[in-house]
Amino acid sequence: MPYHPENPLIVQGDRTVLLEAANANYEEARDTIAAIAELEKSPEHIHTYRITPLSLWNAASAGLAAEVALANLERLSKFDLPGNIVHDIHDYMSRYGRLKLLRAPEHGGRLVLTSEDPILITEISHARKIKPFIIRPLDDRTLEVDAGMRGHLKHALVEFGYPAEDLAGYVPGTPLTIELRDPTRGGKAFDLRHYQREAVDVFWASGGSKGGSGVVVLPCGAGKTVVALGTLATAQSHTLIVCFGTNAVHQWISEILDKTTISPEMIGEYTGELKEIRPITVTTYQVLTYHPPKRRRGATGAVEADDQQIVRKRPIEEEFPHLGLFTSRDWGLIIYDEVHLLPAPVFRVTAEIQARRRLGLTATLVREDGRESDVFSLIGPKKYDLPWKTLESQGWIATADCWEVRVALPQELRMAYALAEDGRDKYRIAAENPEKLAALDRLLAMHRDDNVLVIGQYLDQLNAIAERIGAPVITGKMPNREREKLYDAFRTGAITKLVVSKVANFAIDLPDANVAIQVSGTFGSRQEEAQRLGRILRPKSDGALAHFYSIVTRDTNDQEFAAKRQLFLTEQGYRYTILDATELIERAQLAAGDH
Repeated sequence: MPYHPENPLIVQGDRTVLLEAANANYEEARDTIAAIAELEKSPEHIHTYRITPLSLWNAASAGLAAEVALANLERLSKFDLPGNIVHDIHDYMSRYGRLKLLRAPEHGGRLVLTSEDPILITEISHARKIKPFIIRPLDDRTLEVDAGMRGHLKHALVEFGYPAEDLAGYVPGTPLTIELRDPTRGGKAFDLRHYQREAVDVFWASGGSKGGSGVVVLPCGAGKTVVALGTLATAQSHTLIVCFGTNAVHQWISEILDKTTISPEMIGEYTGELKEIRPITVTTYQVLTYHPPKRRRGATGAVEADDQQIVRKRPIEEEFPHLGLFTSRDWGLIIYDEVHLLPAPVFRVTAEIQARRRLGLTATLVREDGRESDVFSLIGPKKYDLPWKTLESQGWIATADCWEVRVALPQELRMAYALAEDGRDKYRIAAENPEKLAALDRLLAMHRDDNVLVIGQYLDQLNAIAERIGAPVITGKMPNREREKLYDAFRTGAITKLVVSKVANFAIDLPDANVAIQVSGTFGSRQEEAQRLGRILRPKSDGALAHFYSIVTRDTNDQEFAAKRQLFLTEQGYRYTILDATELIERAQLAAGDH
């Protein structure tokens, strides 16, 4: 067996790929393998990736050929590629597009599922989970399918292992004249950056059937909203925008008004506070998934609420009344911001509106519930992605360093941690470790002249920190107007320290924030780690470095979860420097000496 010790990859027969982190070709190999595999773990020296059907289908949908993928692996591998891996890559990548959804003029414009492989069509027509969506065979290569079940069929085909390429096209939607401003309403020069224009063009695909549905993946701070505005100006149609939280709705509206010619009366806010439906309507996942409690007759004859039951058999718009917004107008485009957060009811209704163009925006396609295949089948495949470090090297996002600060669990808490039987209880003890407060003090001393976000999961912990450092705290309980006042105060420099809960993970624009200190998080959430780093990645006017710290309790599941949380960012090229609490003391003393 040939052996090339200078190469960084070992490709194994179980579909895992090992990447040597200290190798001179590490970065090239990382970008190569990330295109076709998912990172599973990343200790100091060897990173482990796994090749999956979904990772290969995303690569195929983005135009990567199996021959190119294999050539790259062969060039960078220490050993010959296992035969089953070569076969799997060819097989799975060739499956994407072997089935096609089309409107067939020769069959009266009906929706059909077609393939050049008649045996595959026969197999599909007899598959138990697919048969309900088939109306009848038209010939040995073509099946007429239920147009109203287009999304459900695509989802079933992904589960079957043969994702269909959807070429059935889209309704144009009600026309709406939209142009991008230059300069902006605020007087600043404005144009799409080259990668933003590429993302729009790849998604739109000249308006043909190969475009119009899919996901654009860009880091926070890289201008995903601008990609959406460019798509708005290209689509020229009524548009529904779904985002995370009322603050995000207000930011979207502000950006649309500032950077397009749309007038205020053409934009509707559909939130818990307002219910406006206009040519461009911006709403939230929270509003869309609100469901009234089932009501029943009590012993007295009075109607009582039963919050524990949701009637599954009633129509989805009755179960979740605001989901009717998806069909309330002739939308030509639906934009899903933070698409990795898409809740199940929105998946359900999205399955039934496949004739609408759908643009998903996210910093990471990682979903902690494992439903990445739902995004692939119902929103669309990944259309555009750029490595974070590429954008950093070009100056479009801030350069950032990442640190994991490890502190010990005090003796008096070790027994409580040992006796806790539930993993969540153990994590909370470790996450709220009081030793983290001393580490936080030292970090704040090191960054006394910076704009700092302290981010955490547990409200008691956050309230204690806010009182300790004399900074305001923002949680989900705070009214939106109060939140926006505090964000504005931070933007203007009136305050330089802000304590925030996970409500700040998404869609807050704080361009001058250059330090984030994470004291606790949502267990091992990779997407949350990416979002939190994203809070400080807006390019700084002075080119300053951004700093991301995660304070972790050593030898507990807090440390284990931290390792999992870091996976996505490691894949993007960020490396965490491990810093012990004693080393932090020395750094804080040096920083104090500078002043």
